[in-house]
Amino acid sequence: MTVTQAADERLVRIGEVARGAGVSVRAVRYYEQQGLLVAERSPSGQRLYRQDAVTLVRFIQQMYAAGLTSQRIAELLPCWDSGHTDDRQRAMLRAERARIQAKVDDLQAALDRLDEVIEITDTHP
Repeated sequence: MTVTQAADERLVRIGEVARGAGVSVRAVRYYEQQGLLVAERSPSGQRLYRQDAVTLVRFIQQMYAAGLTSQRIAELLPCWDSGHTDDRQRAMLRAERARIQAKVDDLQAALDRLDEVIEITDTHP
């Protein structure tokens, strides 16, 4: 896709997106390959992204960290873009939320146990 953006919307290069999101350039390219991020091309062929790409890449990173696959993240993106969902999408969002909450609960239980061990070991040198 060649650049046809309005003059008032500044496009950013891949390096700016990567730095802003705290990821590698390679990660940004991977997200593009997975269909999670869209780049336009300058006349010289450089990848250019909308400024909101940094926020989107951070969201993608969070979803990967939470255990979602690239396919599942791709299913979430229309919800992210439009703010609207259908019944199937809402069910999927709720299911992912429940899965992540269970993971958080497990991690909190592990943290509580570690706190107990730390407390015990602090009182018994």
